[in-house]
Amino acid sequence: MRRYFVNFVLLAALALVPAISGCGGGQSTAGAEAAGVPPEFNREITTLDGAKTTLAKYEGKVVLVNFWATWCEPCRGEIPWFIEFHKKYADRGLVIVGLAMDEEGAKIVQPYVQKERFDVNGTPEAMNYEIMLGTDNLAEQFGGLIGMPTSMLYARDGKKVKTMIGLVNRQDLEKVIEDLL
Repeated sequence: MRRYFVNFVLLAALALVPAISGCGGGQSTAGAEAAGVPPEFNREITTLDGAKTTLAKYEGKVVLVNFWATWCEPCRGEIPWFIEFHKKYADRGLVIVGLAMDEEGAKIVQPYVQKERFDVNGTPEAMNYEIMLGTDNLAEQFGGLIGMPTSMLYARDGKKVKTMIGLVNRQDLEKVIEDLL
């Protein structure tokens, strides 16, 4: 958790640089994202079975990237919603990718994903969406993490639509997803 506090302090300091230096603002990534695949989607990610992949394979889809951890209580609170969203919207083009930030990696995350069941409308269900292994370096490519959970929603054209730090507002997120689909 200390590294997330350090990341927060660093991000806060970086936000002050334009004001201190008199610059007119930060550099936008909108131009790079407008091409279709956001730059962060080209970063190599390790799957739970050890394979390497990228999120670029989801080009043209609405993508919800969720940074979470097995020990994070608010993260576990969102999982049933994501299971439900996946069931409801996957056939319309929604992809949900959970990037597990557990320091122990697959040896903790894989058994958790296989064993845990979550209450989805009164029914115990397993995580049904893509789970991969996150790292601090990968999180930095997405703009860094202030805390967990952190979720980022991308439109079909690759533009980041929304970043949510902390427990998402389920109704607000679902409305934005429906609008994007």
